[in-house]
Amino acid sequence: MKIPFISLIAAAVTSFALVAAPAPDAIAQPGAEALAAPISFQGAVNVRDIGGYRTYDGAKVKTGKAIRADALDKLTDADVQKLAGLNVKTVIDLRTQPEIQYSGPDKLPSGVQSVSRPIDDTGMFTQMLQAIQSRDPVKQEQLLGNGRAEQIMADVYRSFLTDASRAAFAQTIRDLAATDRATLYHCTAGKDRTGWVTYVVLRAIGVPERTARQDYLLSNQLRAAADAKLREDLERAGLMQNPDLLIPLQEVRGAYLDTAIELMEQTYGDFGKFLTQGLGLDPGTILKLRRNLVS
Repeated sequence: MKIPFISLIAAAVTSFALVAAPAPDAIAQPGAEALAAPISFQGAVNVRDIGGYRTYDGAKVKTGKAIRADALDKLTDADVQKLAGLNVKTVIDLRTQPEIQYSGPDKLPSGVQSVSRPIDDTGMFTQMLQAIQSRDPVKQEQLLGNGRAEQIMADVYRSFLTDASRAAFAQTIRDLAATDRATLYHCTAGKDRTGWVTYVVLRAIGVPERTARQDYLLSNQLRAAADAKLREDLERAGLMQNPDLLIPLQEVRGAYLDTAIELMEQTYGDFGKFLTQGLGLDPGTILKLRRNLVS
């Protein structure tokens, strides 16, 4: 029999979500633009409307258009009712099928369209679940210790530039360009796959890179309490003697984001060419995205 929280463990690790206290680079610097306010749910901890940020030309990103989130499979009835009040038309689920099968499908209000658009987890779900359930500290150390967890994260972010991942990210951006109501998109933790597509969208519509990066790093603060408890549960249940091995997987870090950015620039030259050549977005779609998301 699975212990009650093991599904959360598995799903969270799959999306590299077991978050500890904010890393030093996860905290906004003095004078930085105010970060997006979280939307509070009982069954999801990393939900926020990306509206409110300023673009280079002083315009403002609209609220009620694009909402980023972690998985919605644990929403309570009250959460579902609250989600209905956000006027969400479509929910795009970036989780892989094994993640969905293990944790469960999203709990959504009636009438909300659910779109499954899996982005490869690089095999992490099976690998990490087996390591945790093994209760073997030697195996866990071999997998995650001595910089191996950081390397896992670097590989994950490089995978965002594969053909299949770029296609999924691009279609999500096209959906955001076309929506007449709110579109919510999420992975399991709402920090890596969701974080990357949000970073790209914000930059594409003219939000400064620094601001887009701060939004990416905000996931550390929002997930900290829930995932610190999860880490404690792992140790208490005897699944891990050293759950701190998970900390590099728990955090979003500027270095992780830079891994994807550097590969993007090496491959395409600059961000604009990544949008057009890497994601296949024509200028009309990019303009439509800005008109839809920026007031």
